[in-house]
Amino acid sequence: MNNEPLHLGKALASFDALWSPRIAARVNGYDVRIAKVEGEHVWHVHDDTDEFFLVLDGELRISLREPAGERTVVLPKDAVFTVPRGTEHKPHSSSGAAILLFEPTGTPTVGDRHDEVPDHVDATTGHTLSM
Repeated sequence: MNNEPLHLGKALASFDALWSPRIAARVNGYDVRIAKVEGEHVWHVHDDTDEFFLVLDGELRISLREPAGERTVVLPKDAVFTVPRGTEHKPHSSSGAAILLFEPTGTPTVGDRHDEVPDHVDATTGHTLSM
C-alpha cells in the first residue's frame, strides 16, 4: 500500500483477470478490493463476516439462499449491497462488471464453505495491486 491517492479506473485497467481481486487499500484491518467479474462465481458462505459490494461499472447479480428461500438481488452501477455473514451466496454477471468489496484482511474469496471452485474463479485472499 502506498500513501498516495489511487484512481480506481487506472487500477482496474492494470489487470485483466476475472474473479481475481486486487487489494486497493487497507482500512482498520479490512481490505478494500477491486475486481473485474463476468460469468458465475461459486456458491459460498462467509461464516464470520459480512461482505460489502459496490458496483463501479456494469451490473452484478447476487443470488442468496436465505431462510425464506432463494432470491437474487440486482446491482446496477453505483449500487451497494451487503451480504450478511452466514448467508450462502453466488455473485454473477452476464455482461461483466467492475466491483469494489470490503472484507477483513485474509478473507478467502470463496468463503469458509463453498461448492467446487471452477477454474475461472481465483481462490485467494486478494492480490497486491501492481500498477
